[in-house]
Amino acid sequence: MKAVLLGVGQAGGKLTTALAEFDADAGYGAVLDALAVNTAAADLDPLPLETVLVGQSRVNGHGVGGDNELGAEVMDEDAVEVLDALAPKVTAEAEAVFVVAGLGGGTGSGGAPVLVRELNRVYDVPVYAIGVLPGRDEGTMYQVNAGRSLKTLVRESDATILLDNDAWRSSGESVEGGYAAINASMAKRVGLLLAAGESVEGVAESVVDTSEVINTLRAGGMAAVGFASAPAAEDAEENVTTVMSAVRSAVMTGMSLPNATEADAALVAVAGDPDRISRKGAEKARKWLQEETGSMEVRGGDFPLDSDRVAALVLLGGVERSRRVEEFLERARQAVRDEPEGHIDPAEAFQNDELDDLL
Repeated sequence: MKAVLLGVGQAGGKLTTALAEFDADAGYGAVLDALAVNTAAADLDPLPLETVLVGQSRVNGHGVGGDNELGAEVMDEDAVEVLDALAPKVTAEAEAVFVVAGLGGGTGSGGAPVLVRELNRVYDVPVYAIGVLPGRDEGTMYQVNAGRSLKTLVRESDATILLDNDAWRSSGESVEGGYAAINASMAKRVGLLLAAGESVEGVAESVVDTSEVINTLRAGGMAAVGFASAPAAEDAEENVTTVMSAVRSAVMTGMSLPNATEADAALVAVAGDPDRISRKGAEKARKWLQEETGSMEVRGGDFPLDSDRVAALVLLGGVERSRRVEEFLERARQAVRDEPEGHIDPAEAFQNDELDDLL
């Protein structure tokens, strides 16, 4: 899938950089171009991307201080400037635009939904969001911001791929080191998802193409992506169990949103040397995924790579009712209740027809 990336806010800019660098280092060519947008000049300066500083008349390059209402306002005011900078990058070759943002901060949580809405008005290609959920220890404001932003992103985007910070942060890591590791993990997952729609190396028996990714996400709502790999024998017949184990691990322990096993649609791509990929193992894995997700819409295919390992890349679409999402939404609701009286009306903050049955 040929994609253009738009990073919004500090976390969005860093994750977009990681995605672009992963694709460039691997030579996949799936990321056509990338742009980073922020209200804080200091967050844009270190990024090796073209950048746009918005809200200068309101915050003078100093950020919005976690205020996502202000973040939405300044992005709405300066959306044309962002679209003008993005326009030369979204060429006829582009098959999708991904808006990447942390959902806890002010610029990302407030600005990303605004840009997704505007992009959908301008372009015919799908506009997806990649949203990073804040950890439990990141404070009340971040939970409220993320809850409000998520319900709007789900409404405005063609699909929203979620990354749960809590799932990827290792104990004992520094904050900066932890986020760098999270970005690297997510960059691999989304980077391979984009590359899986491209013909990379070798000839697959049943290759995964861009349409498979788009169709898996077509139902909209929330999505998650998982990855796992294992050493492979040279003989494909010896890799039946290896393929099965890789797919199970991708779903059970390698998802960007853990415990998201109930889904409306799924895609499993088995990556590796075509001569090592077990057809029997791939079919068994697809049937297992169908049973695990409860979906009759499970697609499968190969992702040929020159490697002595077999890897599984799993995309789940429609994971709104996963336990992890429900836990996060409850944290967000509680954060709203804990805020000073009169600040936000909980019913207003979370009213969304598409999510009513989750709340």
